[in-house]
Amino acid sequence: MREREWFHSLVVLPGAWTIVRVDGRGFSRFTEKRFDKPFDPRFSALMVEAAQALLTELGGGYAYTESDEISVVLGPEFDLFGREVEKLVSLSASIATAAFTHAAGEPACFDGRIWVGTGVDDVVDYLSWRQADASRCALNGWCYWTLRNEGHTPRQATEVLRGATVSAKNELLFARDINFNELPAWQRRGVGLWWETYDKTGHDPIRGVDVTAARRRVHVERELPMKDDYRDLVRRLVA
Repeated sequence: MREREWFHSLVVLPGAWTIVRVDGRGFSRFTEKRFDKPFDPRFSALMVEAAQALLTELGGGYAYTESDEISVVLGPEFDLFGREVEKLVSLSASIATAAFTHAAGEPACFDGRIWVGTGVDDVVDYLSWRQADASRCALNGWCYWTLRNEGHTPRQATEVLRGATVSAKNELLFARDINFNELPAWQRRGVGLWWETYDKTGHDPIRGVDVTAARRRVHVERELPMKDDYRDLVRRLVA
């Protein structure tokens, strides 16, 4: 029976950079009934909660969340669960599910997958790709839900946007007094999370003096840069 656990021995290759990504399952229906569209700060806060849980539990170096997905970077030195793919995929999905469900107060679920790269440049390319996806989805979402809120049916809104260029979509919003480039950065660029060191002041009752100790905490950045500046930031954080 043990031999039939066919993928149990599948591991991420030694020295490889690994990114665990989780995506919400059926979140289009889940969010439409519960949150404002196209973006709701309440939903974003829940995703950040789940991202922070993943970053902490997996011991990652950087986490990025946009829409209903989260990516966590694991450096080549990580050895969690012996780098077993089954463990990484199943536990990352369960951690995100548990954290999101606990914060939301109702059940939701995530699926997981593994991405593998050979160097820092690959990681930077991956995260640039996900941020580009965030911008594309944000523009589409704002256009779609602007039309829906005007009374268009889902099919009508989809037809209006079918084949539309980026410029045309921006013009659609601008005609309705919405400047896409002035919308909150977290909607257009996603949210980044990483570890930072800070000084915590306390009191030593034995010596009767104040003392300062270095501590770590998760920094949540909702004003991420974009393009080359974002690539430089990611490189500094993961290298």
